[in-house]
Amino acid sequence: MRKPTAEGVAAALESLKAIPLPPTPLLPVEIDGVRCHVKAENLQPIGAFKIRGAWWRLNNLEGDHAVAVSSGNHAQGVAFAAKRLGLKATIVMPHDAPEVKLANTRALGAEVVLYQRPGEDRDEVAARIIAESGGVLVHAFGDPWVMEGQGTAGLEATEQLGREPTRVITCCGGGGLAVGLSLACPNAAIHLVEPEGWDMVGQALAAGQLVHVAADPPKTICDALQPNVTKQLNLDMLEGRAEPGVTVTDEEVRQAQRWAFANLRLVLEPGGAAALAAALAGKVPLDEGTVIMLTGGNADPARFAETIAA
Repeated sequence: MRKPTAEGVAAALESLKAIPLPPTPLLPVEIDGVRCHVKAENLQPIGAFKIRGAWWRLNNLEGDHAVAVSSGNHAQGVAFAAKRLGLKATIVMPHDAPEVKLANTRALGAEVVLYQRPGEDRDEVAARIIAESGGVLVHAFGDPWVMEGQGTAGLEATEQLGREPTRVITCCGGGGLAVGLSLACPNAAIHLVEPEGWDMVGQALAAGQLVHVAADPPKTICDALQPNVTKQLNLDMLEGRAEPGVTVTDEEVRQAQRWAFANLRLVLEPGGAAALAAALAGKVPLDEGTVIMLTGGNADPARFAETIAA
């Protein structure tokens, strides 16, 4: 399999200028007396960083039909890119995905196929669609072009900061963003943050092999960060580059959502607030060169209102 490269990340950034996709803000914040920065990817046109990888992948797609599996943000990125490029998009999404993500994906013109979570294997559903239609799988985190596209956020942050970050704290699902950031910021420490019980990348790095989610995993409000297992390519790329992973609780994530709303006037979905949650909870080191990724803002309105009112 093709491996993602730093050169690919740079090419992806040039490709994004065709949309055009303005850089997302790099905002100064102070946490525990340390001045650092947050990268507000929740302000992307689709509300999440996933537009970066989807755009670069579909620009390199062989064929005219993209098939993806996603709980919502990658779905919207693929749907957005497909619409702009005149391609067909079919997205396999969990039946319990936030309604705002389902509605937004359909509004962008993609066909949505629902599967039961837990119970059905989403990859098997996607494989059937591909076998029947001849479509091309655009994997949310295991595709090298997707990884390169996600890494463009790191190149932007470097330009905005005026130097390469010393460390990048990032929300982590399957690890595609983390791989891209490690390529874009080769000298930065990369800190992975995952929900408790869903730290499949962190566990895999610790074990040196792929680790599958437990048969009875805990519930998490971070719907965007629930991979059953990462990919071998991701593990290979992150071994020796990523710092030991940390996990956050649902309550720590809610506190981060409240903090971002109160201090930055930003709306973050739970998964998009995980990195900030780890920083606020003192679970990762901070210095003046730290960049914290705020990866998504597609929050369910009612649940978000409940969170910030607490």
